[in-house]
Amino acid sequence: MCKFSIRGFFEARVARCLGSLIVIVALNACSGSDGVSVDQANDTNQITPASDSLFATIRRTTNGVPHINASTLEEVAFGNGFAQAQDNICQLAESFVKARSERALYFGPGPDNMHIINDFSYKAMRIYSGAEEELARLSEESRALLDGFVAGYNQYVENTPGQVLPLQCRDQPWVHSVTAIDLLAHYRLIAQYASGDFFAYGAVFSAVPPDVSAEPRVVTSNDDVAVIDFSGLLPEIASDAAHRAAQTKDFTDTGSGSNAWGIGSDLSENGQGALLANPHFPYTGARRMYQSHLISGNEFNVNGAGILGVALPLIGFNQNLAWSHTVSTSFRFTAYELTLQESNPFTYVKDGDAQSITAETLRISVNNGTDEPTVLEREFYFSEYGPMLPGDLLTGGALPAWGDENRAYTYRDANASAATLLDTWLGMGRASTLDEFQQVFRDCGSTLWVNTVYADDQGNAFYIDSSSVPNLSAEALAVIESKRQASEMFNAFFQDGFVLLDGNTSRDDWVDGACGALVPYEDKPQLLRTDFVQNSNDSPWATNPAEVQSGYSTMFGSEATQLSSRTRMGLRMLQQPDQTGFASTAPAGQDGKFNAEELIQALYNNRSYHAETLLEELRARCELIADDPVDTLTDSSMEVTDACVALLNWNGVFDTDSSGAHVFRLFMVNYLGLIDMDLTVPFDPENPVSTPSTPSEDKRGTDEDAMLIALATASETLEAADVPYNATLGTLQFYQQSGDAAPGAEPVPQGPLLPWHGSISFIEGGFNAIAVVNSLVHEDTVFPRLSSDTIPGTAGLSSVPGEYWRIGRGTSWHFGLEFSEDGPIAYGLMSYGQSTDSSSAYFSDQSERYSNKDYRPLLYSEESIAANVLPDGILELEGTRLTAQ
Repeated sequence: MCKFSIRGFFEARVARCLGSLIVIVALNACSGSDGVSVDQANDTNQITPASDSLFATIRRTTNGVPHINASTLEEVAFGNGFAQAQDNICQLAESFVKARSERALYFGPGPDNMHIINDFSYKAMRIYSGAEEELARLSEESRALLDGFVAGYNQYVENTPGQVLPLQCRDQPWVHSVTAIDLLAHYRLIAQYASGDFFAYGAVFSAVPPDVSAEPRVVTSNDDVAVIDFSGLLPEIASDAAHRAAQTKDFTDTGSGSNAWGIGSDLSENGQGALLANPHFPYTGARRMYQSHLISGNEFNVNGAGILGVALPLIGFNQNLAWSHTVSTSFRFTAYELTLQESNPFTYVKDGDAQSITAETLRISVNNGTDEPTVLEREFYFSEYGPMLPGDLLTGGALPAWGDENRAYTYRDANASAATLLDTWLGMGRASTLDEFQQVFRDCGSTLWVNTVYADDQGNAFYIDSSSVPNLSAEALAVIESKRQASEMFNAFFQDGFVLLDGNTSRDDWVDGACGALVPYEDKPQLLRTDFVQNSNDSPWATNPAEVQSGYSTMFGSEATQLSSRTRMGLRMLQQPDQTGFASTAPAGQDGKFNAEELIQALYNNRSYHAETLLEELRARCELIADDPVDTLTDSSMEVTDACVALLNWNGVFDTDSSGAHVFRLFMVNYLGLIDMDLTVPFDPENPVSTPSTPSEDKRGTDEDAMLIALATASETLEAADVPYNATLGTLQFYQQSGDAAPGAEPVPQGPLLPWHGSISFIEGGFNAIAVVNSLVHEDTVFPRLSSDTIPGTAGLSSVPGEYWRIGRGTSWHFGLEFSEDGPIAYGLMSYGQSTDSSSAYFSDQSERYSNKDYRPLLYSEESIAANVLPDGILELEGTRLTAQ
């Protein structure tokens, strides 16, 4: 066999990098026609190899997508770990630093001491210690996948000289080999993105009993030479944590969203199923997704994408079925109000019995500018449910502080464990029929915090809220509904995702059943159709308005509730698939039946609900007001003539060449504050797509018209910011990657300034959703990114002249797929590319394709893969099993 020389590869890489050449990590090697090393053992065990050696073949095709062949699950994960490290080593390494609570150790206290607060909080949330305890309980398959991925990641790290790593982490001590515990701790962070992670930025840190300071203590420090004065820093840490905790109000805003359609036989061109997958994840940071095609023997063959560091694709397809996910409206944690014993803040009463609040001393290390870090320690506090919370800070004082009124607060997290994360998606990828796919959830598989939308080659379209949801008794659920009706404050908490239960009675405890304390399969909202199912982050009840769902636990979200404008736009296209709206083509073409390309084009048509329901009326009112001045929301007046001309010339969609789209955006920013009072047809559960609707005729076309007032205010903003009325969207809305900046450094612009199509869905009601950059660091990382201050009331318009709307989140991994007699046919993109390394050919290549709506085939068949392998794009990888090291 012609084996891959790891030493020769990295010597060549060093030479090319030092010569300042772009390195594409794709190598020549020998391989069999099936892409699997001929030396691989023909072992019937498809989980782990028979020997201590690992073999995998990585074939890179268009845009650097790795197709990884191996004989066992452990080996295919080995290849995936290596490939992900090739493309995203800095992001992955920093994720492991975070999971180990070592950000402060390597990067210092952080902006507003956030690294210290995070490190302590994640220890209190048992991210790493929980992984240590959980590792031995993993299934054989999960452990094999975990070990294989770590072995691949470590092989890359151990054989790549630090001086040739990307600039973000070049020669950094925090880039080193990891353990299976490190990777499992990273999964525990992922699992809690939509639950406990809300409390890691100040809430858990600030939860202290009366007369106890939240300041940590210095245990050891190199005081004589330390750059940081910890005597002054300690009170700042406590103050910063309290300030951040008080800012956390909305526990439904996860920073991510998605659209997904499952198309059944009635709406597909060929009578088989079809799927649109469209997650809206951040373009930077640890939540980036990575596409890979994993082929393990004859039992697993999935092309898809997952969050960085996950050993398997999370959204993808196999020969017979496809699935996608959307962030669910379900509740993944419950808060508890504890009734304390009189004058005893460490004991609460439950069912008449005393229960203890326990304390644990935790320590972290903080880089102080010397070779010896400062060690800080502090007590953190726990009830039987989990870490304590500061009720007063989280609710703006609506709830008392710990000890006041003999009250205290805590929470329990449904996603505290990640033990079955890999098992769930492995089962989904292995399934070949609807029944097998459903069996994953009958067996208590959980997709953590997302819904699942599915289609298959038999023409089935299936939806299930497959997230982890606390299983409460009927009595407890009835009490929640009663409290919502009786207490405006309780209902406001509920609407913000903060379900407050009584900790003084076991009535509100989670009920153990077939799936532990989580809602079992038969009680989850689910729907099987032959026309369509869909979700765009709304509650399950209107998955398909022709068959609304009801009777499920309120912990999954409200029934008969108003839909978001993005959901309504999606349903509008599904219910009227042959209607164009303002687009040039209908979503499903003239025949009203979808194929793969029409699905992705339905995303790229950039229609918006509010434009299709309000624009013509706004134009009519423009004609009525002519050049008369109109009142603004700032107590001034403006002519709207120029804005009206721009809207008259706008084509009604959010393409890069659309002129005037931004005028409508700013109109909607202002009109949304008036819309509830102005619309005359209220929400009707029997007509959820078209209601509420119909602007008021009162004062129509006058200077007191609500629509014209919103437009006049938009004109005022545009002129103050010197934004041309007739500019095209592509000159105002753009995406630009930032890279090469290490933690604490200035962000460096990388790649071209790309025009970006799509709309801000909660403003315009667009289906192809985007959002502006909202922080100075890459999401969930310490890496700096290009950002700027924005003008209030503008949906993120930059205050820096010429920067306009800088996009940082939205349509990411996306594809349209149909099944055929020859298998899956799919087209899509990863909008930000495969790699975070600015020297990689895969850094911005797909961003340019997305900007130009230039989607590509997603290769699945062996014939198509072999025909599209890149020059020097085959790597035969050999390594040693983690358990043998």
